[in-house]
Amino acid sequence: MTTPTIEAARPGAVPEPDWQERYGVASRDVYRRTLVELAREDPRVFCVDSDMGGLETLFGEELPAQYVNVGIAEANLMGVSAGMAATGLLPYAHTISGFAATRACEQLKVDVAGNDLPVRVVVTHAGLSAGHYGPTHHAVDDLAIVRTLPNMTVVVPADAVETEYAVRATADLPGPLFLRLGRAATPLVHHEPYEFRLGEARLLRAGDDVTLVATGPYPVSMALEAHEALAAMGISARVLNMHTIKPLDRDAVLRAARETAGIVTVEDHLVAGGLGAAVAEVVTEEAPCRVRRIGVPDRFFDHVADERELLVEAGVSPERITLAAASLVRPAG
Repeated sequence: MTTPTIEAARPGAVPEPDWQERYGVASRDVYRRTLVELAREDPRVFCVDSDMGGLETLFGEELPAQYVNVGIAEANLMGVSAGMAATGLLPYAHTISGFAATRACEQLKVDVAGNDLPVRVVVTHAGLSAGHYGPTHHAVDDLAIVRTLPNMTVVVPADAVETEYAVRATADLPGPLFLRLGRAATPLVHHEPYEFRLGEARLLRAGDDVTLVATGPYPVSMALEAHEALAAMGISARVLNMHTIKPLDRDAVLRAARETAGIVTVEDHLVAGGLGAAVAEVVTEEAPCRVRRIGVPDRFFDHVADERELLVEAGVSPERITLAAASLVRPAG
């Protein structure tokens, strides 16, 4: 399948009001619109739903022959999608992140990844974005699980713009994909078109003193806020949007390790097993440097709140990032 051309991908093609209208919504809404556009052009594209709500009307009513709803049965979701992919179809399987990575982990591992099938597992409510549901729906361990699965590509868009670009860039991916999205609308990181490259970190801000490596909407936005705070302190911070967790951009990480005083990782995920762990693995092997990991600590959050509030409580904040980065450049004592 040829990746469709995005009219908005030509620099200067879309004025700011239209850009905001197109992308000033939740990433999952942009994703669903993009999926319908892909499916119109390729009958192999199927929407496999698990009663997520919305897909049955947005996708199912327009393309009923390419829509399957397996109900709230996540293990079955993976098995059915794997079977469809084995026949040459391109199934996009939809569920909540915590359900995909834990409840259906065996089927994701054995049926999808184990057979290297082109199933696109598209999850929402990732990280702490389902904070309104409480701790049963927090998905802060999903990256630690799925990035260990052989053959799996793992992508975490920073905003609605990058979500569309990532979906189109992975349309021809021969193996399985785990696309991690949140729930509600988040601040836009990208305000103009750019070229998304799978597996290649996007440099958002140049800097020579320290490097901030972030993944996901709020972590990337917070890293940009910290960049400004550090600049006011006379510290030049490089900011990398690590939208692809696997395969990780090792070259970008190694350049940061060799060219700056250290790396601060930022994520809406446990400090164990996610982006910070992946970055630490790379530098430990090839270019040892100091790494500070900003993420969710090793504990459960037992109350209801929105995503950013829970992140700040967890210690993921622009202030914490700023302090960690400054400590690498100007160690105490």
